[in-house]
Amino acid sequence: MRLLTAGESHGIGLVGVLEGLPSGAKIDIGRVNDDLARRQRGYGRGDRQQIETDRIEVLSGLNGGVTLASPLAYFIKNRDYANWTDVMSPETGDISLKKLSRVRPGHADLAGIKKYGFGDNARPVLERASARETAARVAGGSICRQVLEAVGVTVEGRVLHVCGIENVEEQHAAIDKAKADGDTLGGEVRVVVSGMPVGVGSYVQYDRRLDALYAFYLMGINAVKSVSVGDGSRLSRLKGSEAHDEIFPDGRHTNRAGGIDAGMSNGEDIVLTASFKPIPTLMNGLRTVDVSTGKETTAATERSDVCVVEAAVVVTESVVALATLAALLDTFGGDTLEELRRRMDERRKS
Repeated sequence: MRLLTAGESHGIGLVGVLEGLPSGAKIDIGRVNDDLARRQRGYGRGDRQQIETDRIEVLSGLNGGVTLASPLAYFIKNRDYANWTDVMSPETGDISLKKLSRVRPGHADLAGIKKYGFGDNARPVLERASARETAARVAGGSICRQVLEAVGVTVEGRVLHVCGIENVEEQHAAIDKAKADGDTLGGEVRVVVSGMPVGVGSYVQYDRRLDALYAFYLMGINAVKSVSVGDGSRLSRLKGSEAHDEIFPDGRHTNRAGGIDAGMSNGEDIVLTASFKPIPTLMNGLRTVDVSTGKETTAATERSDVCVVEAAVVVTESVVALATLAALLDTFGGDTLEELRRRMDERRKS
């Protein structure tokens, strides 16, 4: 199973094609739209979210709200495109009208123009590198989440901290201060997958390990700089007698491994943490170089967020749902939802 996305931040819209879903799964489009709305909320989001009202339009792969096993294609309209037609029209647009040459530290700008030969204009880079694209992944992940729930697997996320602050009121106060200072804040999101049967993933090849798959999907989220499973890096500070989850007749009493042993699910909850850096567009721009002149300057500012951590919960849940369903289908197969459910139930009983 794979999700392919397309679209630019200020283009006509975003497209997703989700290929490999089993047939017979009931999908509630209202729930997908609810998840898209969750992505637009969250303390610290910018003015762009007041323009967009994201909704999914399914183009293929469903009939009567039920999956057909054919590719599920969908479209999310960019309402802001009306203000950017002269710049972003696929046929008549002139991207140089919104030239960006004061490249932003921490963003794709500089490496992107060098890689793809865009000269001194980072606009085509930021249009695709923008986190606006995550709306397409939220929609695809929301669909996968509903399939997972139909086979007894749930995915739930929450904010661990914002810039080291765990109390919500204090988080919001810190975000307000960062906004006033023209700064940005990062944080961490934790996602728990419950109901996974034992043995999803494999130890026999490195690229079939379940923890490697989760890391791949999570590191693909904009601004994520590290991923951990279970107690993660904290385990490196412990002795083996302290780090591992002992096994008793009634099961494990701890879950430091985060539900994965040697690349396979072990029957416990899978616990994943993604660390988000502060986003690189600061209203009080950092020092950089204008690639048009080669001179030192301050980085360009775009309409932007101050903190995306609350909004990132649904993004993180969504990519974890995508990875989880992909792993289940790889392990158990099944062209229909009933086949997948039956094979998973057989493993659970064993």
